[in-house]
Amino acid sequence: MAGELEGSKPLSGLLSGLAQEAFHGHQGITEELLRSQLYPDVSLEEFRPFLAKMRGILKSIASADMDFNQLEAFLTAQTKKQGGITCDQAAVISKFWKSHKTKIRESLMNQSRWDSGLRGLSWRVDGKSQSRHSAQIHTPVAIMELEIGKSGQESEFLCLEFDEVKVNQVLKKLSEVEESISTLISQPS
Repeated sequence: MAGELEGSKPLSGLLSGLAQEAFHGHQGITEELLRSQLYPDVSLEEFRPFLAKMRGILKSIASADMDFNQLEAFLTAQTKKQGGITCDQAAVISKFWKSHKTKIRESLMNQSRWDSGLRGLSWRVDGKSQSRHSAQIHTPVAIMELEIGKSGQESEFLCLEFDEVKVNQVLKKLSEVEESISTLISQPS
């Protein structure tokens, strides 16, 4: 059994499958699919504990968002643990994490957001070309376009137009917010 679970390619495939299922929401990746495709010579009774161990290790690494030093220390501890992993398995897990960390982290961040997020912001200053009052023609106008959306959904766009007075009001409010944040940060805990 132990020799059958040692190959680096099947383990790399198993980790990819677990990541797809746990972090990227692919529902079709089942225990039986992983076993039949990657470890066909291993019985289900032997495969389940191995799968649970790898799932636990991967979830621990991802939930702690381990950097490479933390990962090395964690995997070293796992190799020394009774019933832990082999050095070869640790090397495969390390290589997998180094190449998939960013995507898994992004997926976890997207899953943890409840509300829409700001996807993009563009702005420009134009001269007003039409107005009810001729005195307002050719006055500067700030136009801001916000792209707002949730992960996996189409964006919505919000277009805002500010005259000089409104821009100054917004800047004043932003200064007040900045001041409040600075006050909170500088307070001793």
